[in-house]
Amino acid sequence: MKLIIQIPCLNEAETLEIALNDLPKHIDGIDTIEYLIINDGSVDNTVEVARNWGVHYVVSFRKNKGLAKGFMAGIDACLRNGADIIVNTDADNQYCGADIEKLVRPILDKKADIVVGERPIDDTAHFSPLKKKLQHLGSYVVRKASKTDIPDAPSGFRAYSRDAALHINVMNNYTYTLETIVQAGRNNMAITSVPIRTNPELRKSRLFHSMFSYVKKSILTIMRAYMMYRPLTFFSVVGMIPFLCGVAVSVRFLVYFFAGTGNGHIQSLVLASTLMLLGFMTFIVGLQADVIASNRKILEDIQYRVRKMQYDEERNDNEQQ
Repeated sequence: MKLIIQIPCLNEAETLEIALNDLPKHIDGIDTIEYLIINDGSVDNTVEVARNWGVHYVVSFRKNKGLAKGFMAGIDACLRNGADIIVNTDADNQYCGADIEKLVRPILDKKADIVVGERPIDDTAHFSPLKKKLQHLGSYVVRKASKTDIPDAPSGFRAYSRDAALHINVMNNYTYTLETIVQAGRNNMAITSVPIRTNPELRKSRLFHSMFSYVKKSILTIMRAYMMYRPLTFFSVVGMIPFLCGVAVSVRFLVYFFAGTGNGHIQSLVLASTLMLLGFMTFIVGLQADVIASNRKILEDIQYRVRKMQYDEERNDNEQQ
């Protein structure tokens, strides 16, 4: 059983060694633990620090591509190098390395395929009161969208079984954390969470520059993921709003009409027809999107089978060498 711990990095030379030193060297049930960093266009000596420390694999981008792209590149490299379990953590040592054993235990016990670390958000000193509330609100929305019970959706401290990693697809360029939970929940994958500890802040977050930016990007990510995996429900709800408004306006017109004063309110009939037609067309878009989503599921199944064949073949070749 091989565990590969991956760390996305962007100019992390000052904190990377601290994070690496905190990672476990042995976990019961794991035969081999290896380490991988994703160098996301760093301009400092992040790679040199990693190699001097003894990191086994380095995936490098010449230009910064963002957290989501880096995460997927790391998953790809881990699978190619024979990982049975993949753990993702941060280079700023936000998470306690010893808790990686908690993350992988449900996978080792065959109880889950994805495990998300639940941070003590309310007890985290460097989180502002506003950020704490937004973290809870965002996690609530993701739980509703994904039909899971993950209490800390934005947490990047998580573990994936090999099979779960083969299924992952991240479409947005912002972050993988929210979309992958919605994807896992909608595809009925076994996902759970475990409480973990956090370390004192070593640097400010680089994922967003302001709270407004964080909220805006998170909302767009959740909406896009929900549209992809539950398009008929999404467009039906959206279309219901103008349709019901149109019904209300038409009822108003009929009241005036039967009262004998409908001639002065013909514009209400035009508005009602427009709103109801808009709602109906939105529902039709939802039907089309639902068909596309069904085709995407077939493509994802094909992609999973191709990935599995390719990565298993590469792992066998590496083992023979």
